[in-house]
Amino acid sequence: MNQRRNFIKKTAITGAGIALLPNLSLGNGLVKDSQKLRVGVIGVGLRGTNHLDNLLKRTDVVITAICDIDQNRIAIAQDHIVKAGQKKAKAFGKNEQDYKNLLALTEIDAVVIATPWLWHTKMAVDSMKAGKYTGLEVSAANTLEECWDLVNTHEETGSHLMILENVNYRRDVLAVLNMVKQNVFGELLHFRCGYQHDLRGVKFNDGKTAYGKGAEFGAKGISESAWRTQHSLLRNADVYPTHGLGPIAVMADINRGNRFLSLTSHATKGVGLHKYIVDTAGENHPNAKLKFKQGDIITSTIETSNGETIIVTHNVNNPHPYSLGFKVQGAQGLTDFDYHTQRIHIEGTTEGHGWENMDSWFEKYDHPLWRKFGSSATEAGHGGIDFYVMNAFIESAKENTAPPMDAYDAAAWSAVTPLSELSIENNGEPQDFPDFTRGTWIKRKPYNWIKDTY
Repeated sequence: MNQRRNFIKKTAITGAGIALLPNLSLGNGLVKDSQKLRVGVIGVGLRGTNHLDNLLKRTDVVITAICDIDQNRIAIAQDHIVKAGQKKAKAFGKNEQDYKNLLALTEIDAVVIATPWLWHTKMAVDSMKAGKYTGLEVSAANTLEECWDLVNTHEETGSHLMILENVNYRRDVLAVLNMVKQNVFGELLHFRCGYQHDLRGVKFNDGKTAYGKGAEFGAKGISESAWRTQHSLLRNADVYPTHGLGPIAVMADINRGNRFLSLTSHATKGVGLHKYIVDTAGENHPNAKLKFKQGDIITSTIETSNGETIIVTHNVNNPHPYSLGFKVQGAQGLTDFDYHTQRIHIEGTTEGHGWENMDSWFEKYDHPLWRKFGSSATEAGHGGIDFYVMNAFIESAKENTAPPMDAYDAAAWSAVTPLSELSIENNGEPQDFPDFTRGTWIKRKPYNWIKDTY
């Protein structure tokens, strides 16, 4: 593994783990000095348990309640809680509405929601109405109505919502953001991003193991295949835009001096999922008779009010190494960067008309957060970024202040799904983005991302 690829994943060689993080001082928001933030977790499947484990490694958090309709997952979560030295949490999950009883608890300050997509907005709205500081997994919403529900509820209740987009905290992403803020690329013009990742082994399995070989989904599937695949069957849309778009939106100051104006989308034919079923289980398998609506590759182009364009690609139904395909182009230079390609050209600095690798650039512009916590984040998952996104959520919740990625961001980033669906249905017709800030984007100041706290 070469040095450029190592940059994203590396932390200090002798990282001690999150458990050894210094005690982070408690603010004067939701909790008083010397008190711990009381957190409930709704959804303790694989993703929710990952969040739970990271929360349990903190000294300023106590898990007071958990919720899941799968009692096996409740048992696993309780075991993790006890092994971490905390008391068993109150457990909910007797039916799909039992999460509301968790939200009614007075001994909860903040809630983390990691459930299937169709529950995200419903639960987040109920959580904010219950006065809880809400952390919501991606994507945050499925329809434009749901996007507005998130914004309207935040404004009506004053409760904060943070979309838990972990890619915004990738080491290379934050380094490039640092470069953007220091005007390395000059005036910004164009971006590329997306989600390109072979998810066939996630959308289908054998019903016994989450990522096992098999061609089952829905009632016969397990984990994400039980619900995620249904979206590909019924929707021709970019159903998962935020991993790529979230980092780019921050670089472009979306909702804070800039906003998305319009979107056009196109989809290829869909053959990948059918081929996978046939290759895995044979052409006589019942699922081989299904017609999946989602095109294999969906390409969306977004125009911003400041005159930039953003190309977003969704490609998860065919063979493809993991790639978010980031590109940042300015009047002074550009970069293409991801796990496998990291190159840059800056006019007046890069020799000739070629590329140079980004080793020295990454070292120079390494983000203060990674310099400070890099060795401690190594065990958090996804190369350390899960630590940073949860740290930002907890610190924001303790202070009861607006998070780095708020309800307006959750709405704008997630709106790509319904807008792309409409555009594809209408032969690429441009779709206008709602202004979820109701005009306040003009005067809203960008969040201070270049700091070493959260």
